[in-house]
Amino acid sequence: MKTRAAVLTGYHRPFEIREIDLDEPRAGEVLLTMSAAGLCHSDLHMVDGDNVVRFPIVGGHEAAGIVEQVGPGVTRVAPGDHVVCSFTPACGTCRYCSTGKQNLCNSGATILEGSMPDGTFRMHDPELGDIGGFCMLGAFSERATVSELSCVKVDDWLPLDKAVLVGCGVPTGWGSAVNAGGVRPGDTVVVYGLGGVGMNAVQGAAHAGAKYVICVDPVEFKRKTALDFGATHVFATAEEAATATRELTWGEGADQAICVVGVMTEQVVTDAFNVIGKGSTVVVTGVANPADLTVHVSGSDMVFNQKTIKGTLFGSSNPQHDIIRMLRLYDAGQLKLDELITRTYTLDQINEGYQDLRDGTIIRGVIDFTLGA
Repeated sequence: MKTRAAVLTGYHRPFEIREIDLDEPRAGEVLLTMSAAGLCHSDLHMVDGDNVVRFPIVGGHEAAGIVEQVGPGVTRVAPGDHVVCSFTPACGTCRYCSTGKQNLCNSGATILEGSMPDGTFRMHDPELGDIGGFCMLGAFSERATVSELSCVKVDDWLPLDKAVLVGCGVPTGWGSAVNAGGVRPGDTVVVYGLGGVGMNAVQGAAHAGAKYVICVDPVEFKRKTALDFGATHVFATAEEAATATRELTWGEGADQAICVVGVMTEQVVTDAFNVIGKGSTVVVTGVANPADLTVHVSGSDMVFNQKTIKGTLFGSSNPQHDIIRMLRLYDAGQLKLDELITRTYTLDQINEGYQDLRDGTIIRGVIDFTLGA
């Protein structure tokens, strides 16, 4: 069958909208008609070379759609089901899944290469050859054949153009604060970066009962928006935030510092390490080029003050459980999703959407595949 998709053919190139060939689902696979896809900074990492991927590749890893067809042996979903896709597949039986770490499932070994777990591809082009799907999804496509391990069935009354956000940005940010950071009532939290992930770190920290949620971002629009998501104090610079943190905590320092900037730097991690107090935690969620060493701190400070620096993937969430949990919170009015979406785009507007993300004029952009249909 044919599908229109946004394809990357190399670093520092725009997405190309092409009509490509798509295979029908094989055993354990699902054909989805995409409803919506979120514009996440991780896809820009492919463009900028911070993620080392195999080209050509269809971008997109924050996805929601409707099951059109299933392959042999599929048991998790059926035709007609509404699903949100997790960018980290979860088999449920490997060492990590069976110990409550679904975000680290061994089935996710090929997510950057874009192949299915068996190393083969489902998208093809006469000119380009085999085409990968980022995170085993390739959500920037009107249709996609994906592993059932990536699919989470959701309630069919939920709007998929909003539910799509719990496929990446919401649980990654929320979990960075709540799961990885362990925010508790009365804590002081500093959040660096207020994009689509950072805004959810703010939501998570506030929901967990933090006394102060102190945010750092150079973009005024984002700082103002953070106040609606639970931030108590917002600053343009890390220096201003550090001064306020010392004053608010009587010199004790923050309990958690969450690093969710679009591209991680040594300076951000250092600022976060210096702003926390004794026995406290820095959570590093944002990424940079793998060759960049972004963590350089005093080992003596870490030892004598018993500080922790930890990384987190998908906010240390379990997709098969936490995607549903996030949506139930949304359904109960306790989680903001609609307010995260600054603008929607057609598939043909994808490069415009990513320019808006670079310019800092959106919190989250969403491709709505029903627009212009």
